[in-house]
Amino acid sequence: MRKRTVVVVAVCACVSSLSAGIAATADEPKLLGSFKDWFVYSAGKGANRTCFAVSMPTESTPANLNRDKVSFLISWWPAQKTRNEPSIVAGYQFKAASKAIAEIGSDKFEFPRVQDTGAWMDTPADEQKLVAAMKRGTSMSITGTSARGTLTRDDYSLAGISAALEKLASSCK
Repeated sequence: MRKRTVVVVAVCACVSSLSAGIAATADEPKLLGSFKDWFVYSAGKGANRTCFAVSMPTESTPANLNRDKVSFLISWWPAQKTRNEPSIVAGYQFKAASKAIAEIGSDKFEFPRVQDTGAWMDTPADEQKLVAAMKRGTSMSITGTSARGTLTRDDYSLAGISAALEKLASSCK
């Protein structure tokens, strides 16, 4: 779970930089490219290097909910031979024993492992099915439940996801 915490911190830094329009410093993740609604970053060096594609929601409901930064990302961990690992940064503490759900068209994908503000899938096979559906789709919605019991929905554009994934594959070996 340690590597996932690192990604959540890196994503928050990237989202903050994007929101503020600030260029990354040497200590922050490096932007490798932007592809419509998706951004590709790398962070760390050597065995600690990770790369990820990240996007922010186009719409979140309820709109008046006080949340930290929200994003969806797909990570690569070359040293662990992990590719295309999707995860959710919800911007709130998830309700214990809850799960997040991603919907693309009529397809639904569960993120049953929730910890703090993040959610992950159970198996690489499930992850690859989701990534394939993302490449075919035009939009994705994520629903989850906060520790206070609030049901949220975040809508994402999938415009640029295929190009972002190609950039990950070519840049993070």
